[in-house]
Amino acid sequence: MIAATIRQLEYATATARFGGVTAAAEALHISQPALSVALAQLEATLGQPLFLRRPGGRITPTAFGRGWLAEAQLQLDALTRLMSGETPAAPVRLACFEDLAPTLLAPLLRKLAELAPEITIEPAVLSFESIAEGLRQGRIDIAITWDLGLDATCDRTVLMQVAPHAVTAVDHPLVRVAKRGLTLQAVSDYPLILADQGLSLGHMRALFTARGLPFQIAHRTATLDLMRSFAANGFGVGLSYTRPQGRRSHDGARLAALPLTDAGTEAVILARMAGNALHPPAARLAELIPALLTQSDPDQPETDA
Repeated sequence: MIAATIRQLEYATATARFGGVTAAAEALHISQPALSVALAQLEATLGQPLFLRRPGGRITPTAFGRGWLAEAQLQLDALTRLMSGETPAAPVRLACFEDLAPTLLAPLLRKLAELAPEITIEPAVLSFESIAEGLRQGRIDIAITWDLGLDATCDRTVLMQVAPHAVTAVDHPLVRVAKRGLTLQAVSDYPLILADQGLSLGHMRALFTARGLPFQIAHRTATLDLMRSFAANGFGVGLSYTRPQGRRSHDGARLAALPLTDAGTEAVILARMAGNALHPPAARLAELIPALLTQSDPDQPETDA
């Protein structure tokens, strides 16, 4: 238990700074007896004297007192900075949805480092559920994600609107159909490959059910990369909003990314809790990010030559 008070520390350091009880009392606008009593109580708590008392009122620190008083002054200075808000800023905790991260996160961090090198960023790649929970509990300052799974307590800034696309092998019949405009009805004629990521899976199903279209899910893959690999190898038609650069799956198979013309768009957003005021570095990043994020979304189907 800490018995000494901040006021006692202030009295002791002032006595050392002004070289005597009388001068310190005058500077602090208190009575000399009150200051002397506070010093005596502090020395009793420490179990040894801080000052050598000499005739004439001049006092000097003891050998112990020199080190202790110097440390006390440092602690008081740190407390003054703390209460004035001058403490070093905490790192900004920036989350990114796991499918968006491979395409967006590293380029964004590079640009932010160039524009705001004084800000430390702690990135995290998370699922929809983890992002929503992290925002609610204050573990995340801002998040880049699809507008799924977040309630009314979140503020949203739309970063881009993205249309979904179908992913197929380059020799799939839909590649020819896509030249005239690919529709969900055309896609529903083929078995689907969907990334099994909770909210994302349900959202893809809703694209068909909202239009009364039948569909068959042939494979549910754990990741977007695996979905692209299955599609490129002819196991069905993948569906995705996230569109990585490159026209091959991770195993090297050629693929086609075919824009859907009648599926609308989904927003990529910058999310934060409405009741969690951002500290200045996080607010600065929230201002910078919207202008830094762009996504290529060409009108023509993408295939590897």
